[in-house]
Amino acid sequence: MDKQTIILLDNGSRRAEATLSLRKLARSLEDTVGETIYPVSLQHANHIDPGLVEGRPALTFEAFLRDQLQSGRRKFLVVPLFFGQSRALTSFIPDIIGCLQKEFGPFGLTLADVLCPLPDGDQRLARILCDNIETTLRAHGIPRSRVILVDHGSPTREVAAVRELLASQMRQILDPGISLHEAVMERRPGSEYDFTGRLLEEVLDELATSEDDTPVVLSMLFLAPGRHAGSGGDITSIRDRVVAANPSLQAVITPLVGEHSGLVDILKERLEQAL
Repeated sequence: MDKQTIILLDNGSRRAEATLSLRKLARSLEDTVGETIYPVSLQHANHIDPGLVEGRPALTFEAFLRDQLQSGRRKFLVVPLFFGQSRALTSFIPDIIGCLQKEFGPFGLTLADVLCPLPDGDQRLARILCDNIETTLRAHGIPRSRVILVDHGSPTREVAAVRELLASQMRQILDPGISLHEAVMERRPGSEYDFTGRLLEEVLDELATSEDDTPVVLSMLFLAPGRHAGSGGDITSIRDRVVAANPSLQAVITPLVGEHSGLVDILKERLEQAL
């Protein structure tokens, strides 16, 4: 019972595709490190119909830990599938651990580092994003473009700083002729949240009206399909609305970071560092 239970943890989504993506990534990490990896979501995934996720209910963090503790497990290693230190990691998880320790007594839980630890980040993430851009340009036969790096948007400065750092690193990798912009899907009102960034629809509208004969690539700083990213997500809807209003504009969307094979190498390193 002393062996650590290893968890690959994402934030969670009500979309079945997100759980299937998490499970696929966990299997790839298992094959790489030779250890059992449990794909677990922090929240939301328990609302997914098991019939949509291979007939097996999605695992959520608090329920999974409770089951493990009841079976006698006392040591856990969590590999977070998060770009930066969001409040999910700094607040929500400690609250869950505190509640469970009151019920089950002390137990050990090690939290591995995030995908893009500040201040230096991880150049491999920037290369994954640039690789996805180049793949998209080739697939659509686009010789030159403008790029918008888009993420969820966060009210936490440390998370917003991750996107800014990756954008800076990407500018050093991409062709100098490619202009790189940044945008978010969500931000709170008020000037105190200006650090979050500008909304995607606003940035894309601006680029469409300023130079609609140069294509735009939406670079997805997302790990898995969800409400915003992936087929049928908000990002596709926004792109379609802007293109409908500007028929000369070509706007294409890159694959997600979680679909790139290079992500497993980063996760492997985070796991080994924590061990």
